[in-house]
Amino acid sequence: MRSRRRFIKQVAVITAAASLPHFHVGEGRAQAAEQSGQIPRRPFGRTGVEVSILGMGGHTLALARTEADAVRMVHEGMEAGMNFMDNAWEYHDGRSEEWMGKALKGRRTEAFLMTKVCTHGRDAKVAMQQLEESLRRLQTDHIDLWQVHEVIYDNDPDLHFAKGGVIEALDQAKKQGKVRFVGFTGHKDPSIHLKMLGHDYPFDSCQMPLGVFDATFRSFEQKVLPELNRRGIAPIAMKSLNGTAEAVKQGMLTAKEALTYVLSLPVATLVSGMNSLDVLHKNLEIARTFTPMKPEAMQALRERCAKHAADGHFELYKSSKKFDGNPGREHHGFPPLTAMAD
Repeated sequence: MRSRRRFIKQVAVITAAASLPHFHVGEGRAQAAEQSGQIPRRPFGRTGVEVSILGMGGHTLALARTEADAVRMVHEGMEAGMNFMDNAWEYHDGRSEEWMGKALKGRRTEAFLMTKVCTHGRDAKVAMQQLEESLRRLQTDHIDLWQVHEVIYDNDPDLHFAKGGVIEALDQAKKQGKVRFVGFTGHKDPSIHLKMLGHDYPFDSCQMPLGVFDATFRSFEQKVLPELNRRGIAPIAMKSLNGTAEAVKQGMLTAKEALTYVLSLPVATLVSGMNSLDVLHKNLEIARTFTPMKPEAMQALRERCAKHAADGHFELYKSSKKFDGNPGREHHGFPPLTAMAD
């Protein structure tokens, strides 16, 4: 365990880093990608790998009308330069991984494939069993990035780092050559992410909600993102439309503004939920033609949305249990989502 003095020092570093100006992708590089018709790519932290700035969300992939549509979405995304593929062991009882595995058959080397281990506090043995199931469903012998899924309960970091916990499985999987890089995800509270990072484990990546509304309420952008960049840990953005796109539906901002804002942050990639070819095509166009927002434009957008963001009702994954997955609920003793009142 680190001493209290060391912890205080780290918090001071994080606070100072949060005040630094945002990094922006070079406009020349973005313009070159647009001219080629391909999605731009960025370094994936300190790994030496480059990934597409837009990633295919695994959860919504399984909500496509048919398996054939899902396969076509992956193929069209890859042809546009999208190589980052998101998934998780628990998504739709394995259907998400199965459909993605079929889409990547014969094209595995074109993808940077990520999936998540979903132990939710259970031990390393369960984690390794899940890894074998994920490898089988995805029809591959290795995962490029294996992340601890949904670190959202206050005691999750303690459970994951306990003796015999999932962190030991990350080490084991890397030694066996079944996993290249490791990370963790979560959508609840920046303090839980900082607690995970406080263990000083050599994570390669960290996934979190980022967007215009996040800048005002329990902000991962302000509290976690600077620390990730300081350490060379690849930041993976998600929930750029707040999970439901309700703010877009109400006309507070456009989908292009929302995605462009996140892509203008110092992130490696943005995992976007896409459940149809129509949504895929719209997102591909935003990524292809991406030009970083100027700092003053980003600030103006934050201020425009601030009054709507302050109470968290547009980010219910932070302020309620509405977006918490049932496997995690079960292993933490909470009733399943279907049994919860609205």
